[in-house]
Amino acid sequence: METITLNVEGMTCGGCVKSVTRILENTDGVTKAEVSLENKNAVIEFDAAKTNADALVEAIEDGGFDASR
Repeated sequence: METITLNVEGMTCGGCVKSVTRILENTDGVTKAEVSLENKNAVIEFDAAKTNADALVEAIEDGGFDASR
């Protein structure tokens, strides 16, 4: 398992946090996602054999938020 922290912009409320969390948890290979509105980031634990950082960024951006490493 690998852990990565991504910066997430565009979240304004708890609903946004839940949306980003749901997006990440529904991504194949993600085992855990902790999203913080206060820190504007997401700490994601994932299986590198099933997904990668670029795919996680893309998943967040497809959900309408801006993400970067």
